Amino acid sequence: MAFARGGEALADGAGTPNENAAVARLRAINWDFPDAKTGYLTHSLHPYPAKFIPQIPNALIQELSSVGDTIADIFCGSGTTLVEALQLKRHAIGIDANPLATLISQAKTTALDEANFTALSAHQNACRRLVQSIDPHIGDLFHDGRPFQSSAWRPARQICEFWFEPHVVEELAELRQLTDAMPVEAAKRLCQAALSAIIVAVSKQDSDTRYVRRDKAVAPADTLRRYLSQLDAAAVAVRELTDLVEDRFSCQVFNLDVLDAPDTEAFDLVVTSPPYPNAYSYHLYHRTRLAWLGHDPDQFKRVEIGSHRKYSATGRNRATAETFQREFKQIFHWLRGRLRPRGHVCLVIGDSTLKGKRIDNASLVAAAGAAAGFRETARIDRAIAPTRKAFNPRIGKIKTEKLLILRKA
Repeated sequence: MAFARGGEALADGAGTPNENAAVARLRAINWDFPDAKTGYLTHSLHPYPAKFIPQIPNALIQELSSVGDTIADIFCGSGTTLVEALQLKRHAIGIDANPLATLISQAKTTALDEANFTALSAHQNACRRLVQSIDPHIGDLFHDGRPFQSSAWRPARQICEFWFEPHVVEELAELRQLTDAMPVEAAKRLCQAALSAIIVAVSKQDSDTRYVRRDKAVAPADTLRRYLSQLDAAAVAVRELTDLVEDRFSCQVFNLDVLDAPDTEAFDLVVTSPPYPNAYSYHLYHRTRLAWLGHDPDQFKRVEIGSHRKYSATGRNRATAETFQREFKQIFHWLRGRLRPRGHVCLVIGDSTLKGKRIDNASLVAAAGAAAGFRETARIDRAIAPTRKAFNPRIGKIKTEKLLILRKA
């Protein structure tokens, strides 16, 4: 049977009949998913740049794994693959070096018991009382006319003063203190994720894809109201997830660098979208969120794969296409010891532009996999949605990405 690789025919006599049939069905899918609804369950719990739509991992998991298998996303980001694995009756393992990513993934994949929902409801009520106590438009019954001040911890002064209005800092500090005081861990994580979700919106950072300042006219108590709205929606979504996912299926999320060869359980399938070289710097755009959550953005910066800052640097030590391929050779050698026999690795990856030259990242990754004994099974083009912003304007003309499927030989 012949499989297409870009415009070529890829002769492959090594695939089993079942695998060949699965790949044929995958090729028949319209991977653009133009009419897809993407915000179901917990998928909209937190904004996250460059995440793939849930229909992509859903299709791959259904075709290349069985109920009860374990699905891994080794760059789990906001947990899209993990949520889909759970709802398809699989176990899930997520790995990411970004502590914000692992927080979001844990919040999105953790079912809450009634003790957690009870604690969550009490927290929401406390936040509503706080709104009443500081909103200058409610009247003098609770509000004495003075600006609200919190005695709680907040990040370094330069972050607060540069990126936030003073009243926003006070409200965020009080909210962080209230979330930290949550008595049950799962509900606390959900509240922390909801708090993180609003930070860019109430800051002076333009957006998740533009690291410049602009005024947003955030009024007193707006931060609290945004948080409550975000948390209310998150609670509904998690209730839906809790009702759907069976207790026997588990999700483990690790805040680890995949280049350190994490010692996880074995898994049957990998579905992931690795960071593209030179496309985005998560440590930078997530800087204010990480700071408010108590993390050091520079610690993550040192290990981030694909960072725009890393690949746009000058000098002898700058990252190159060879750097990216070398890192993936290391990753595939680790995967050989974790992935079960004949398991597949599926990657959604686009091209990059480095020093004015277009780089075929799918070919770099495929070659890295081949060096570790992974055979390419398929390479399928999909269009990037025209509404999706390019994080690095210099690569904005790239309109497609590849779905690359490799199998452990």
